[in-house]
Amino acid sequence: MRRPGAGTLHHRVQTEQTTPDPEAAGAAEAGRDAGSTDPAGRAARRAVTVFPVLVLAAGALGLLVPGAFEGWGTNVPYLLGVVMFCMGLTMTPLDFQGVVKRPWVVALGLVAHYVIMPGLGWLIAHALDLSPQLAAGVILVGCAPSGTASNVVTYLARGDVALSVSVATVSTVLAPLVTPPLTLLLAGEFLPVDAGSMVTDILKTVLLPVAAGLVVRLCFGSYVDRVLGALPWLSAATVAVIVAVVVAGSAEAIKSAAALVLVAVVLHNGLGLALGYGAGKLARLGAPASRAMAFEVGMQNSGLAASLATAHFSPLAALPAAVFSVWHNVSGAVVAAWMSYRSRREG
Repeated sequence: MRRPGAGTLHHRVQTEQTTPDPEAAGAAEAGRDAGSTDPAGRAARRAVTVFPVLVLAAGALGLLVPGAFEGWGTNVPYLLGVVMFCMGLTMTPLDFQGVVKRPWVVALGLVAHYVIMPGLGWLIAHALDLSPQLAAGVILVGCAPSGTASNVVTYLARGDVALSVSVATVSTVLAPLVTPPLTLLLAGEFLPVDAGSMVTDILKTVLLPVAAGLVVRLCFGSYVDRVLGALPWLSAATVAVIVAVVVAGSAEAIKSAAALVLVAVVLHNGLGLALGYGAGKLARLGAPASRAMAFEVGMQNSGLAASLATAHFSPLAALPAAVFSVWHNVSGAVVAAWMSYRSRREG
């Protein structure tokens, strides 16, 4: 899903960059604005703060009144399509400009994302001896593309926003080619995986809506600009509904598995953030780019993971994605605040 609050922020960062050095462009803009009181900064803070609360409330609703969402499971792919269409509406050709300017850095981010998180999911599933359904769900989260609030959180952390946008965009475009075979390779030992059908689902629920949104933005940009501020909140509300449906579908199982799933999610996200940052440092990308790497590796498109798990496995397998959707936004905001504080002290 598109990062809540990232629509106007991402558009502003991309269109206002004037720094000649592309390596420093995103970091310079984020560094100036992350601690400011301008509208974009306030909007970003609100989004990062409100979104986890909204999703948590939706999860509680699904747990308390699961009957209210009975039969909604088949609508999850369509709901995800709405989120991805909103993502496409916030995109411009500038999103792909960073890929051309820094191909090896973006490639490093993609490799780190699609190696570290799937590998961690497999290791955690074995280390915690998760049931087949939960193991497949955790691995599927790891195999998903980058998403949710990664751009906004990178912005708040004074990271390289341009790099963050590039990695998130390309990882989403490549998802139909990468996510299904990775899931088959790593989760196939736990449950049967129909990789071909998964490719089709990702094309229909991710790539086509994103492409449609991008086309609409290119053709009717002046009209879309008027509603950009509303798009993040529409995405956030839609993801909240997805979480409510997923939780309602496995409400009984949550009572016995919630603690174990939370441990798995915290480990998955925390190690992903740390290893993503470490990959940036190891490659000597500099502090702003390393911060972006941390969030692009550690934060996943949990909406897609929940949709695929519901369609191909079971509501219980979608539970890790629902919990991840809440947790990685909370942890991301906390880590971003700490990184921003460190950056101001060192600067």
